Amino acid sequence: MAELNPFRIAQQQLDEAAEALGLDSATHEALRWPMREMIVTLTVRMDDGSVKIFRGYRVQYNDARGPTKGGIRFHPQETLDTVRALAAWMTWKTAVMDLPLGGGKGGVTCNPKEMSEAELERLSRAYIRQVGRILGPEIDVPAPDVNTTPQVMAWMMDEFSALRGYNVPGVITGKPLPLGGSLGRPDATARGGMYALREAAKVLDIPLEGATAAIQGFGNVGQHAGILAQELFHMKILAVADEFGGIYNPHGIDAKALAEHVRETGSVTRFPGTDSITNQELLEMEADVLFPAAIEGVITAANADKIKARVVCELANGPTTPEADRILHDRGIFVLPDILANAGGVTVSYFEQVQNAYNFYWTLDEIHQRLNQKMTKAFADFYAAYQRHKVHPRLAAYMVAVSRVAEAMKLRGWV
Repeated sequence: MAELNPFRIAQQQLDEAAEALGLDSATHEALRWPMREMIVTLTVRMDDGSVKIFRGYRVQYNDARGPTKGGIRFHPQETLDTVRALAAWMTWKTAVMDLPLGGGKGGVTCNPKEMSEAELERLSRAYIRQVGRILGPEIDVPAPDVNTTPQVMAWMMDEFSALRGYNVPGVITGKPLPLGGSLGRPDATARGGMYALREAAKVLDIPLEGATAAIQGFGNVGQHAGILAQELFHMKILAVADEFGGIYNPHGIDAKALAEHVRETGSVTRFPGTDSITNQELLEMEADVLFPAAIEGVITAANADKIKARVVCELANGPTTPEADRILHDRGIFVLPDILANAGGVTVSYFEQVQNAYNFYWTLDEIHQRLNQKMTKAFADFYAAYQRHKVHPRLAAYMVAVSRVAEAMKLRGWV
């Protein structure tokens, strides 16, 4: 099978929305490409005294609605096209949530699992020394993403502040609490997904109490999704998978105990009381809700006709291809699209920006309440478009987001 190019998929999704909205050709073409992108070469001294060369990226996709916002990934397969795609999705994500932000993304092609903490710190600081000239609280605000952590954000914020000569906590979000981080950030993506799922379950008339679920991916987002699904809705988690394999128990899996097992062993495999399954078997399992919470491109034209979940709640970015979207829609499977379902993370990152700007910090209850309000309103706007236009769910979400970005560009006189 040909490898999926995430940026081609992102453009395809935009093209479908542009056609449905009747966008003029200039606006459509402007939205197909990033406004700015930076490719940098990073030299990092390793612990053994050698110097390694790394390739880094920062893409500012569109800033018509405000400063660009988006994570930084450290990954061996990072490419310019993955960063472009993720920056595009961030643009639509901030717009569908009606946040006063644009979309950006960054990355470094590296394998952080093979690096010491000291080497990671030197890499993080090298990245900011190169990319910092296009960052800032009013310009572009990064955040953690795959293989980056609050500690990495702390080093990056410190390096940026050193370059400026004064503290700039608002240049980056997802920071540790003592450095201006926000309460409620660790589980924000999963919590936002649960609020969106709750709203979807209401309109679809699916009782979540005791509903069954399967989770693909059990990193930070997947773990919090499992724990919150059980705490908020008492859902029964039938299966969980990660990059090493999957586990299944028809009587349910305790998400908190599994998270502890992963901390101790590094994988969900060999969790007591479970049978082994493959990732593909998990995706095609009989369950009320499927949570893709790992990587892009896992539901495709090749397996979409075998998905049996009633709702696909996309906690990962880009897990479903455009062809699969149409197949799922035709089969009556409701997809909660990534730009809505996993937008809790960027929403609480936005809250962190606001708190940094005011130097005044909210309680955890306030964060949860504000996130609940934002997710509920965003779902209502999306679902109204879904009903009005009679299209598949992702297209409805894109129509909301793209129309908002296009309106901002027109008001500015860009197109």
